[in-house]
Amino acid sequence: MSAVPLGEDLGIESCTELKDRLAPCLDEQRTLLLDGSRVTRVHTAGVQVLCALVRSRAEAGLRTELDGCSQTLHDAIRLLGLGEQFGLGPNQQPAKDPVEDAA
Repeated sequence: MSAVPLGEDLGIESCTELKDRLAPCLDEQRTLLLDGSRVTRVHTAGVQVLCALVRSRAEAGLRTELDGCSQTLHDAIRLLGLGEQFGLGPNQQPAKDPVEDAA
């Protein structure tokens, strides 16, 4: 099973394209893997698109996992208090460096 690449930019300007790209994955019966390893820029709106996908799939009994998570994406998710929703356990700590690209 291959992971769906999220790309480098999850900024607000790319949210419509991200939503359109992920829409066909809503009903994927197998565990959906999202590859966030290349993400270098994140806005809250981008994380909201991902949250909507994860939540919709969970409500349908479908599983979604991060199969790679850049430090930028990891920090944004943790700052927004969404670590558990994305499978980042409560014991994982955010980076010590300040987050500049996560808003």
